Amino acid sequence: MDEARGSKRGRRRGGRAARQTESRERYGWGAAVTNGALTDQALTDEALTEDEIEIGAADRAGEGKTLLIACGALAREVLAVTEANEWSHLELQCLPAKLHNQPQFIPDRVREKIVAGRRAGFDSIYVLYADCGTGGLLDKVCDEAGVERIAGPHCYSFFEGNETFAERSETEITAFYLTDFLVRQFDTLVWRGMGFDRAPELVETMFGNYEKIVYLAQTDDPALDAKAEAAAQRLGLAYEKRMTGFGDLARFMETAATRETD
Repeated sequence: MDEARGSKRGRRRGGRAARQTESRERYGWGAAVTNGALTDQALTDEALTEDEIEIGAADRAGEGKTLLIACGALAREVLAVTEANEWSHLELQCLPAKLHNQPQFIPDRVREKIVAGRRAGFDSIYVLYADCGTGGLLDKVCDEAGVERIAGPHCYSFFEGNETFAERSETEITAFYLTDFLVRQFDTLVWRGMGFDRAPELVETMFGNYEKIVYLAQTDDPALDAKAEAAAQRLGLAYEKRMTGFGDLARFMETAATRETD
């Protein structure tokens, strides 16, 4: 029995690799892959096509398959939880992380993914987006489609745990939060993204009311810790690290992976 399961998992991994190769050849996204893993820069690229980040079962549609629609900023974490639990029936499809710069477009893009997922025949669909600045519009899309999304206002909250974050945030209004993804992408999304490389005086203008950076760490990585602390120094802020792991994301994914469908 174990041998059969192992063989089945091997075929699925082989199928996934074949699909990744096919996608790279079709869409020219070789730069998005490093040793078989998606890079953070690729996940923030506004030009990414939706088909470029589709990772999961070889036979994506059909009985027993579950679709996870996520922000590209969560791709590494979603894959880590999926692979740790050997959930081979999950399919991950990500939208570009830079949609957070224009959150008004997130609901419609998620709706498109849900519609496509229904047509593809997935048994279940779950949305791995918090509200993310959509002002409740994403909830409206999910409610209309009968699809469940992870609870929380943003990923900082569900990584730390929504209840814990809500309690702490009342006394942390001067904290600027980073996740593993944002630490890796600090230069792209914060330093250059906010124009500090061109106009350093903007740091005081935009961060003058902040007192500290709080790094909500999903992994215990000394290199990321050092990079996060360096980011705090560049912004002239105090530094604090909290090891959150995957928080409510892992719990929500377990629900999605194990819930029986009618």
